[in-house]
Amino acid sequence: MEKHQDIKQLLKKIYGEEKGTLALTKINSLMERFFTSKRGKNEYFSQEDVILITYGDTLTKNGEMPLTTIHEFANKFLKGAFSHIHFLPFFPFSSDDGFSVMDFFSVNQELGSWTDIESTGTDFKLMFDLVLNHISAKSKWFEYYLLEKEGFKKLAIEVDPSIDLSAVTRPRSLPLLTEVKKQSGETVHVWTTFSADQIDLNFKNIDVLEKMVEALLFYVDKGASIIRLDAIAYLWKEIGTSCIHLNQTHDVVKLFRLIFDKVAPHVMILTETNVPHDENISYFGDGNNEAQMVYNFTLPPLLLYSFLKEDASVLSNWAKGLDLKSDSNTFFNFTASHDGIGVRPLEGILPAEEINLLVENVKNNGGRVSYKKNSDGSESPYELNITYVDALLKTKFGKDRYHSQRFLASQAIQYVLPGVPATYIHSLLGSRNWEEGVRQTRMARTINRKKLRTDDVISELEDFETFRSRIFHPYINMIKVRKKQHAFHPNAGFEIMNINPKIFTIARYGKDQTIYALTNISSLQVSCALKGDGVPPMMKDILTGERVSVDSLRLNPYQFLWLTV
Repeated sequence: MEKHQDIKQLLKKIYGEEKGTLALTKINSLMERFFTSKRGKNEYFSQEDVILITYGDTLTKNGEMPLTTIHEFANKFLKGAFSHIHFLPFFPFSSDDGFSVMDFFSVNQELGSWTDIESTGTDFKLMFDLVLNHISAKSKWFEYYLLEKEGFKKLAIEVDPSIDLSAVTRPRSLPLLTEVKKQSGETVHVWTTFSADQIDLNFKNIDVLEKMVEALLFYVDKGASIIRLDAIAYLWKEIGTSCIHLNQTHDVVKLFRLIFDKVAPHVMILTETNVPHDENISYFGDGNNEAQMVYNFTLPPLLLYSFLKEDASVLSNWAKGLDLKSDSNTFFNFTASHDGIGVRPLEGILPAEEINLLVENVKNNGGRVSYKKNSDGSESPYELNITYVDALLKTKFGKDRYHSQRFLASQAIQYVLPGVPATYIHSLLGSRNWEEGVRQTRMARTINRKKLRTDDVISELEDFETFRSRIFHPYINMIKVRKKQHAFHPNAGFEIMNINPKIFTIARYGKDQTIYALTNISSLQVSCALKGDGVPPMMKDILTGERVSVDSLRLNPYQFLWLTV
């Protein structure tokens, strides 16, 4: 009853008395439809939580549906390492590799079926996307909007193009408004934050809210234990504001959390907000009333910068602030995803000239740079489009002899930080830039979205001389070792130790275990000593089993140690 009352009050806050009461009736009906008393609340996080990020068709095999192929591959090669699989949008779509959804309730027939998704859910926990900011211009819903059907008349956000929208935060350098013509002959301009094919949904309309809550609960019914709220920061629009992180947006996240607390308390919300750190963590709310996890967007570009500079000082200073007040929250740590490496999260951490070093490095390594439009009309880098593997390539002095070791060292740092680690499948497989894909699609992001033939991948993994193999097998071993350590619980205590600028060092404190994780981020052999209260003189590296004297440590280029008593 208490949660019910909270939902009622929140809806009235967002929509007012009359519309809020009507919205409550709609949402109560949905909650009763999807409620199951069998689902209880468990501890949210564990050190065994490790998430694989993949498209449904990243791996393909002749004569087999892609969702079946990835399930078989995961069962054969990833069991015991990954607990969850995040299937990027697998719905019918018209553009943006799935993020322009045509039908929120169907599976793209080229990938498989809901049966395939649910089958994977018997072996791995599942994470789905709720692409709630926008819908495909080719969807039935938008067609109904143009036909002005009841329930869809206010689906989109109509704006007079003469209105000043310069204050709106723009994630891309594309027109904010798109002209469309209704069946009646009326021409209007609708809000399109990301592209003309992605029509922003009007959340001021409770019919839209009802449709999104239905999709949210439908995904839970299909086995999702984590729901990623895509582009959530831009959800609510108010003319004259920045239209990002508005109070109503946070209230919608709170609403989803209340709904889950009532009917699916085991399901977690993950917010995707590619913005500076303080803005990003605002989606934790008070620690208990918004998202359980947020993407740690600062990590990928700052980690890359640290390896390029071969200096962990800035990274170490930033990581000291990763402490959270609530055990109900943690970070979603990643270095690569289907998108590029966002640079906005570096605002306030690195000056513009240092960010430009990253831009030039990516260009030199065959990558692309995407730009956003600023309120003054200028453009600035928004995203670096490159595989994380090739972002860490160094060929200034000829062949890069440390490429694979450098990449694995970067992943080792990701995996020792507080939070739940997630790995994009192309990072796990050591994939390189897909330049041909960019030429085919003319989309910069295609560079790290290559479709792979499973038989070819397996053949390379079985040949220990290949680059894929040199990445994959040590990576899997590192994950399996990590999952057994209580000190790597997402909410276990930590301390950043500054023992040498070239060595990133973190101590993780579990109830019955302490681990000191040291990573040499340089191409030099570095000598150091690990000292401090309670630091024993001899420890074991749990990655190799070797006993080590911490008074005289010597780390080879890009070597990492996980030391415990």
